Amino acid sequence: MFIIEEELKKLPDKPGVYIMHDSRDSIIYVGKAVSLKNRVRQYFQNSRNKTAKIEQMVSQIHHFEYIITDSELEALVLECNLIKEHSPKYNTMLKDDKSYPYIKVTIQEDFPRILFSRKIKKDKSKYFGPYTSAGAVKSSLDLLHKLYKIRVCSRNLPKDIGKDRPCLYYHINQCDAPCQGRISREEYGKSIQKAMAFLNGNYSDVIKELQKKMEDASERMEFEEAIEYRELIASVKQIAEKQKITDNHGEDKDIIALAKDEKDGIVQVFFIRDGRLLGREHFYMRISSEDSRKAIITSFIKQFYSGTPFIPKELMIQEEIEEREILEHWLSDKRGQKVRIRIPVKGSKEKLVELAAKNAQLILNQDREKLKREESRTIGAMEEIAEWLELKNVKRIEAFDISNINGFQSVGSMIVFERGKPKRSDYRKFKIKWIKGADDYASLAEVLERRFSHGLKERRELEEKSESKEYGSFTKFPDLIMMDGGKGQVNAAKGVLNHLQLSIPVCGMVKDDNHRTRGLYFENREIEIDTRSQGFHLLTRIQDEAHRFAITYHRSLRTKGQIHSVLDEIEGIGPARRKALMKYYQDLEEIKKASVEDLAKIPSMNRKSAEALSAHFLRGVTDDYN
Repeated sequence: MFIIEEELKKLPDKPGVYIMHDSRDSIIYVGKAVSLKNRVRQYFQNSRNKTAKIEQMVSQIHHFEYIITDSELEALVLECNLIKEHSPKYNTMLKDDKSYPYIKVTIQEDFPRILFSRKIKKDKSKYFGPYTSAGAVKSSLDLLHKLYKIRVCSRNLPKDIGKDRPCLYYHINQCDAPCQGRISREEYGKSIQKAMAFLNGNYSDVIKELQKKMEDASERMEFEEAIEYRELIASVKQIAEKQKITDNHGEDKDIIALAKDEKDGIVQVFFIRDGRLLGREHFYMRISSEDSRKAIITSFIKQFYSGTPFIPKELMIQEEIEEREILEHWLSDKRGQKVRIRIPVKGSKEKLVELAAKNAQLILNQDREKLKREESRTIGAMEEIAEWLELKNVKRIEAFDISNINGFQSVGSMIVFERGKPKRSDYRKFKIKWIKGADDYASLAEVLERRFSHGLKERRELEEKSESKEYGSFTKFPDLIMMDGGKGQVNAAKGVLNHLQLSIPVCGMVKDDNHRTRGLYFENREIEIDTRSQGFHLLTRIQDEAHRFAITYHRSLRTKGQIHSVLDEIEGIGPARRKALMKYYQDLEEIKKASVEDLAKIPSMNRKSAEALSAHFLRGVTDDYN
C-alpha cells in the first residue's frame, strides 16, 4: 500500500524526475527537480500560493514515483522524453506532433546521393533544413537531379559498377550513369559540391551558368535545348524567391512568440537558416488560464526541441523564461555547439519577434472556433465516451478486428486512437496462428493474448534493466479496449485479460440491423448513446478504421499469394469451379454440409469432382493456419 506521507520521508535530496499517478495508474504529471525531496514535498504542503490547477492535480494523486539522475541536465532530458511519451493531463502540452522534412546528402558515399528525409541520423551525411513544406523539398530535389544529374539509385558504388544496365534516368539525361563508370568520382564530386552550394542558397552562380548554356544552345540553333535551360532558370528563380533574406549575419535561428487566451495558446516559429526565412509554422498548446507566458514558452522549447533533430544556433523569444541557463546547456549538447536564448529589445531582431507575435495573435483570433470544433471532435469526443462508461481520463483507445473470407486465413488488426486521433505508428497486424477456421471469438482472444503478453514481457525487461518507462506501442497499455461486437467479443477479451491479471475496461459496440453502432455494451449492460454526438462519430471512425486496416492487410496477403482458399487444395477444383461454389453457397460451412448430389448439380461441377470435394471434408482436412 502506498502511503504518501511515508513515501515523502524517503525522498532523496538529489536531482531527478518525479512522476505523479492517479488511482488508475495513469501518469497525470511529470516534473523535474534539482532536489526531489524539496520539490515533491511542496505539492503536499498547505500553501496559499498553489494555483487551482495544481490543487486539482494534487487531489488526484494516488501515488508517485521518481528517477534519480546525476545532474539537473539529465533530469531535463528525461523529463522531456517522459512528457512526450505520456502526454500527462496536467502538463502544459504541445498539441502538434509534426516531423519536418530535410534534404540529405550522403557525402560519406563514393558517389553521394541527394535524398528526402524526415529524420537526422548520425550517419555522416550532410543535412539541409528543416523545411516546412514537403512539396518544396521534392521540387528542389527534382531540380537538383535535372541540374546536376545526381544518381537516385541505391546501388553500392563503386562495387556494383557495370553489374546492371543503366536506369531510365540515364536515358532521359538526368543521370551521368556512375553505375557504368561513365563519370569519374572526381567529376561527380564537383556536381555534388555545386548541388550543396545551391542548397546553401548560392543561386546566382547557378543562374549564370544556366544562362550561358541557354545562350550557347541558341547560337547552335538548338532551340529545344535552350528552352529546357530557360525552364530550369525559371525554376531556380522561383525557389530563390521563396528564400527571402531576413538577417545579414546569415546564421541559423528560430524566432519564437506566443499568443494566448484562457484555454489555448499559439506559438509562432519563424525558421531562419543561413540568414534566409525558410518558412514559418504555428503550434497549438494545451494550457490553463493560470499558466504564465514564461511557463508556456519554457514547455514549448522543451517539447519541440526534444523532438526535432535540428537545433539552430540561436532562439529569439519575447521575454525572459524559466530555466534559461539549463535549457541553453541542454540545447548546446544536442547541437554540439553553443546555443543561445536571447530576448532582443531593439533593432531588426526585436521587430522579427514582434512580427511573429502578431502572426500568433492573428492565428489565435482566426482559428479560435476551428480549435474549439477540433477539440470537440477529438478530445471532447473521448471525454464523452468516458462519461457514457463512467470512466476517468480515457486518452488511449485500442480497437481490434478480424478479417477472413470463406476459408482464407484469418488476420487480426489493432488500431490505436490517442486524444481522439489515430496514432498509426502504434497500429499492429497479426496473422492468426493458433486458431483453425473462421472463429472470430477465438481469433480475437489470440490477438489479445499475443498483444498483451508481448507488452508484459517488454515491461518486465525494462524493469529488470532499471530503465525509465518510455513505453512503446506494446508496452503502453490502453485506457479502454473497444471490441467490434457485443457480449461475446467482450467476454472473449475479458477472459484474456483475467488470465493475464490485467485490469483494463472492455467495451463492445452493439450493432443495429445495418451493422451500424447503436449502443455500447459495458459491464454486462447495454448503454444507449446519442447518435448525433461527437462521441458517436468518433466510435464510427474507430470502427471503420479497424475494418479498413484489417481488410487492407488481408487483401495484401492475398495479393502476395501468401494465403489461399481451402478449395484450392482439392484435386479437380480449379478457379472456375471454386467461383461457382462460392456463388452458389454463402460460405465454406454450407459447402461442407452439402451432399454429393447437391454439389454435382452446380454448373461446371461433375460427379467426380463432387465426390472428391465431399471426401476432402469428411476426412476433416482443413487449411493449415500456422
